[in-house]
Parts: sequence; C-alpha cells; structure tokens
Amino acid sequence: MIDINEIKTLSKKIFPEVLAFREDMHMHPELAFNENRTSQKVTEKLDEWGIPYKSGVAKTGIVAYLKGKNPESRTIALRGDMDALPIEEKNDVPYKSKTKGLMHACGHDVHTSSLLGTAWILNELKDEWSGTIKLFFQPSEEKLPGGASVMIKEGVMENPKVEHIFGQHVYPELPAGQIGMRPGSYMASADEVYLEVVGKGGHGALPHYNIDPIIATAQFLITVQQVISRNAPPVVPTVLSFGKINSDGGATNVIPEKVHVEGTFRTFDEEWREKAHERIREVAKGIELATGATFNLEIRRGYPFVYNDEELTEKAMQWAKDFWGAENVHELEMRMTAEDFAYFSQKAPALFYRLGVGNPEKGISYPVHSPHFDIDKKALEQSPGWMAYLALKDLE
Repeated sequence: MIDINEIKTLSKKIFPEVLAFREDMHMHPELAFNENRTSQKVTEKLDEWGIPYKSGVAKTGIVAYLKGKNPESRTIALRGDMDALPIEEKNDVPYKSKTKGLMHACGHDVHTSSLLGTAWILNELKDEWSGTIKLFFQPSEEKLPGGASVMIKEGVMENPKVEHIFGQHVYPELPAGQIGMRPGSYMASADEVYLEVVGKGGHGALPHYNIDPIIATAQFLITVQQVISRNAPPVVPTVLSFGKINSDGGATNVIPEKVHVEGTFRTFDEEWREKAHERIREVAKGIELATGATFNLEIRRGYPFVYNDEELTEKAMQWAKDFWGAENVHELEMRMTAEDFAYFSQKAPALFYRLGVGNPEKGISYPVHSPHFDIDKKALEQSPGWMAYLALKDLE
C-alpha cells in the first residue's frame, strides 16, 4: 500500500538538498554534451546515497538503477535533462549564473535536481515496492540530434526492457503546486530548414545584368507558405516559420550574390511531415528554374512529436488528483514546441507532464528561454514526491 503522506513527508525532508543542488547547478550551466561538472555532481549524490549507476552514457549522461523486491517483475524509467542554453541571465539572485552567456533558462536544473530527490525517496522506500526503476540523467535536450536519441542508440531502453517512461518539464504558466498533462499527441515534431540562394550580384540600377537572390528568396517565402498551408491536412496542426534572413553584402544600389534563410517546420503527423518536406523541395526547385538562381536547400530532420500514451495518462491524471488535489490538475492543449523526450515516447508508452513553477505575486512568471526565467522554489518541495508516487503507482 502506497502511503501518500509518507512520500510527501520524505519529499519535504529532501527538499533542502534538492534546492541546494538546483541552485548550485543554476550557477554552473553547461551546454549540450558538455555537462561534465553537472554529471560529476549527480554521481557524487548517487554515491553518497549508495545508488548504483553507469556514467558516460551519451558522453555525459548517467543511468542509475533502483531495485525493489522482485526486480525482474517490471521495469520503468524516469528522465531528467541536464543541459543549459546560450542565454545571458538577467536575474539578480544569489544563485545567478556564473558563466557568462549561459543560463538554465529552460528549467533543466529543476528537472535534474527533482529527479535526484525522487531517487532518494524511492531508495528510502525500496523495501516497499517491486520492480526496477531506471533513472535517466540525460545530456543535450536542446541540440540535435538530442541526447535522448543517443541514449536510446546506446541501449538504455533495453536490458531490462523499459515498459513505461515518465518525464517532466517546468511550466511557468501554472503556479507552483499545480500540474498539467495531456493524453495523446502533445508536442510537435521539429525540423530545421536551411536555404542558400545564390544569384549573380551587381548594380541595383542594372537588374537585367544580374540574378537577384533577394527577389528569388521573397518568391520562395511567399510561395512555400501558400503551398504548405493549402496542402496541410485540416486536422493536423502545422507551422512553417522562418526566423533568420541575411545576405552576403548588398546595399541600396547593390544586389548581393547570396541570401541565407533559416526556419522551422513542425507538425504532428509523420506521413504529412514527409510530404511537406517534398513540397518545400519542389517549391525551391520551381523558383530556381523560374529565376535562374541556385537554391541549395537542406532540411534537417529533428525530433519526432511527443505522444502521451492515452491509457497511462488517464491513470496518471487520477493519481495526480489524489496527490495534488483535483483542483490543481489540468488537461493541457497541444503545443507546437518540441522536445527530444519524443524519442522515448516512440519506444515505450510514455507520459510527459508539466510542473507548475510560477508565482505571479512574486514576479515569477517569465516564460522558458527568457533571460528572466526563474521558479517558485515551492515546486521543488513537491515535485520529487510526485514523481516517486507516480512511479510507485505505475509499478503497483
């Protein structure tokens, strides 16, 4: 019998260590696949608590192992990511980033410290549950190819085979003490689009001597938006956005040689995803033929879409109501943002949920990826206990 009150008590007990770890990690952010100090600090805690692990997974990742009674009966996994972002922090707090130009602006310091707290709780209770729990301390969520895909290639989902996997993400839109999740398709796939348009530069007053890559690029941008929007299935959310355009040289009276464009394509359907890639290539080829410019197009395939197993999520929503209170559990909308947890969700029934961390009264309401992002520390008092409870309910 799982005792919610006992788990909540343990979560409060470990809270000071979890908070201290989060603030230390926040002060020392590290980019994708370079989480060396972070990895070392995680293993120091695991050693302190006598929890076995394998380090050096996907370069800087760690897989820890918790075994209850009858460990071969079932295996589930819990995941927390560790990398930071190339953002200069603008918060004035004691634990402000000490590394210029880097910041934990997406809450991965929260995910890692929370997962450590969960590990401690589950280890304290290991005589009260059956099965095996793998803990994935994952590098590089923010950078392709994504640490999740590398960990999977290195076999973390096998031996023993993971039946279910759970992950969390901070959500400043909800106040601390609340939680959200969504069954089914939840977050979009994300591909990167890179285009170089090569023309023939020259005097702006003599365009007939030139091949204008700016006009060719403009034609591509307008046409490709129309083609994608008119071909997208009406029930499949789709986004094609271009966020960067620049030319090599150029002036009021100078047509440049080249234009560079970068964008993103996102959706929730793999068949349409492939068709859309082909449509983008067709548009580039057509305008290349029409204008005489050369279109060098690259579409880098990114993360797949996140799918929350519907049956597992429905159960988890009820468990969440028991733990948090029904009024604090929310069903969320689909999001066009992406997450490399998607790779795990393609390998086993999964749940990726959102942890409320906001507190508008304290001015804690900035979105992730903001230089002002922070959390209400109250969230870390409850999140380790919640993930521990979630894991034990799933293993019942």
